[in-house]
Amino acid sequence: MTQDSQTADRSCAAWIAKFLHARGIDRIFGLQGGHIQPVWDHAARLGIRIIDVRDEGAAVHMAHAHAELTGTLGVVMVTAGPGVTNTVTAVANASLARVPLLILGGCPPRPQVNMGPLQDIPHVEILKPVTRTARTARVAEQVIRELDEAVARAMGDLGEPGPAYIEIPTDVLRVEVPPALVLDDWLGAKPKREISPDPAAVEAAVQAIWSARRPLVITGRGARGAGAELTRLLDASGAVYLDTQESRGLVPPEHPSVVGATRAAAMAQADLVVLVGRKLDYQLGYGSPAVFPNARFVRIADTAGELIDNRRGEPELLASPRLALDAITRAAGNRTPEADRVWTEGLRRKHVERTGAAGRSPATGADGKIHPVRIFEAIAEIADPDHIAIADGGDILSFARIGLTAGTYMDSGVFGCLGVGVPFAVAAALAFPDRQVISINGDGSFGFNAMEVDTAVRHGAKAVFIVSNNAAWNIERHDQEVNYGGRVVGTTLRHSDYAAMGRALGAFGERVENADDLPSALRRALENAPAVLDVVTSQSVASSDANKGLGFVPDYQPLTAWDDAERKRRGTAGA
Repeated sequence: MTQDSQTADRSCAAWIAKFLHARGIDRIFGLQGGHIQPVWDHAARLGIRIIDVRDEGAAVHMAHAHAELTGTLGVVMVTAGPGVTNTVTAVANASLARVPLLILGGCPPRPQVNMGPLQDIPHVEILKPVTRTARTARVAEQVIRELDEAVARAMGDLGEPGPAYIEIPTDVLRVEVPPALVLDDWLGAKPKREISPDPAAVEAAVQAIWSARRPLVITGRGARGAGAELTRLLDASGAVYLDTQESRGLVPPEHPSVVGATRAAAMAQADLVVLVGRKLDYQLGYGSPAVFPNARFVRIADTAGELIDNRRGEPELLASPRLALDAITRAAGNRTPEADRVWTEGLRRKHVERTGAAGRSPATGADGKIHPVRIFEAIAEIADPDHIAIADGGDILSFARIGLTAGTYMDSGVFGCLGVGVPFAVAAALAFPDRQVISINGDGSFGFNAMEVDTAVRHGAKAVFIVSNNAAWNIERHDQEVNYGGRVVGTTLRHSDYAAMGRALGAFGERVENADDLPSALRRALENAPAVLDVVTSQSVASSDANKGLGFVPDYQPLTAWDDAERKRRGTAGA
């Protein structure tokens, strides 16, 4: 059924496209289907770029990366039924990462409701637990108002930012909506909200930080955009600094406060922890006294979810981190910090020693295959300093945290969501076509979205996809060897030829089996991107996460050393 041009220009679908255009959306990630075709068509007519993918979950991952890297809203469009349900894991990942996304879903026409229509399933109920809002918009003249509210919720106006899901029945998309019923204030873009800190809390923070002997600052996702203010606070207070995977690149690695290679000592010895835009989740031992035995906390965040979990702050500043950090530094003025310089300089010295120790890694592991650290040495040697780095996997992610230095960095996140490496890199390369994008993937994680190399080729996303091909889910394989009597079951793969797969999909592909060949191979891959660099790596080299017991899943803490300390604190050691 067709519509005349006048009706089509006023259709609900046309208004949705106009709404996205008015909000500055220049691309939509998705997979086409009949239920969403009316919006798809109108978006294309307005010049909004459609990045069509091979799987809807990958579309969400791409929108996730686009939102994080550009600081804007990511938009996804998927059809009904499996189109929506294929997104669930990626939406859950974006929810835990607190990334603003708008997912537009299709659903059957209203006259077919409850009759067994094509691709009918309760999408809203499925997505509600992992979104900030999930709704079906059934009244055409109210759809733009509902979209305005959905975007506000996605951006965090009612709490944490995160994904918002809204679906519109296909018959509603075809309904004409007169312009008088679409208010300008629903259509227009909204300014970013910032929260100023309470002056009394600022003074309390100054007192806590400047009087601490062993102050430690740890940042997370909420601190993004506050790098300059964070650096000034570190300079003025004399605190040492740890980033997390959420906030890589905020402080230059050469800054004297950076002590990442002495993370365990810094956390155990600090008497004050200033936590900026970061939850106290498993990666920080839940803030337990077993992990931070000597510390009180000062917490700064613009959302309560990053302020009140597990350990409370004294004080707590509910404010935009950029404004709060600036206010604290200004309020301190020329006050002399009481930080113990013997302690801070000692941690920094050990950090420098460890990060610069012993030259190059061995060329191979005990099995004769390439040591995975050589991948990161090649990247450090060949890549541009401003390249965008993405790490995806289990074992290889552990190596990346230590060996990968990049000002712009993304990885699997707190959800541990494998499979993000390829779609994140596609979105990054499309958003920043003039920068090198290098995605380092375990062979297991690469398999989740390897077909999106085809998307990279079709859309000209000039990313390099490095596969650390050790033919195993290696953290789990190591756990089976150490803790389960050596019974290795379901954790080995093949040294499959992923370079050949890349070539079959139209990308440059090269297999590397000698460590000395890595730098030149990476140079060729960068020159011919999109490219798949298949690096045959060693199973026998255990990562730090494997050695710390991450795969074992201890009872109280994620790492065995923390778990032992927690058991001791609880009086259950040896139980």
